[in-house]
Amino acid sequence: MRLVFAGTPDVAVPALEALLASDRHEVVAVVTRPDAPAGRGRKLVASPVGQRAAEAGIEVLKPAKPSDPEFLARLTELAPDCCPVVAYGALLREPALAIPKHGWVNLHFSLLPAWRGAAPVQHAVLAGDQVTGASTFLIERGLDSGPVYGVITEEVRPTDTSGGLLDRLARSGAGLLAATMDGIEDGTLIARPQPVDGITLAPKITVEDARIDWSHPALRIDRVVRGCAPAPGAWTTFRGERLKVAGPVKLLPGQTELAAGVLAVGKNSVRVGTGSHEIELGEVQPQGKKAMRAADWARGARIESGEQLGD
Repeated sequence: MRLVFAGTPDVAVPALEALLASDRHEVVAVVTRPDAPAGRGRKLVASPVGQRAAEAGIEVLKPAKPSDPEFLARLTELAPDCCPVVAYGALLREPALAIPKHGWVNLHFSLLPAWRGAAPVQHAVLAGDQVTGASTFLIERGLDSGPVYGVITEEVRPTDTSGGLLDRLARSGAGLLAATMDGIEDGTLIARPQPVDGITLAPKITVEDARIDWSHPALRIDRVVRGCAPAPGAWTTFRGERLKVAGPVKLLPGQTELAAGVLAVGKNSVRVGTGSHEIELGEVQPQGKKAMRAADWARGARIESGEQLGD
């Protein structure tokens, strides 16, 4: 098939690579978000998908909106059989959806209908899911509601951050998307409607969602730290300033002496109380500084046991 691939961030690159490597399909163009300012100089930089496509010598389309007439005209000229999509980042509507013969097929990082929305992996970690996965589905007007072509599953490990889990899903999902293109091309795959039960939503995680409530149980706090890593990053306050809890925390089930948010500073460790049992902090990042070991932070800031995290 003739393919026009749509994607923007690093997580979409493995899928693009898999399709470029296919001997059954031709990626004739890539659609990505417009160049965005980055770095200290705030210079305009192409997206990771745009950069990879340029390296491969593929035409790169960067419409401000996929409804732009010029983009729609060029897409019609390219005459794609199918448009595979991974984390493109813009809403697709008619008439763009009607142009490819086999529609736009999205790789979504959840087992649909669970976790429809922008942040499925983060929500899976926050919810304590033991298994998640990826799905390929035909895009329609609803939010991630289209019929599903295929799925793969992935175990959620107890130490997984959302970033680490997403990296694994991006690699395994790339193979799923390539196989889905094969199945559509040879007619062996038929999209099946999603179940009406089990629908959950995964809206974008906000900075306020990432704020740690120390009165919550330790297990919940551990999930917030892992689920919000690397972005937006779990955080609390200390001495009136924001403090990111940047690294993994260690659960200490046998220790329950500290009240919620109260610190206990040792020579090589910093413990904090929660609504259940204590945890040991890994790395923290004070406002305006780099991430560091919690013990180094406590030593440098001359923190004493009994001081309080959070309001």
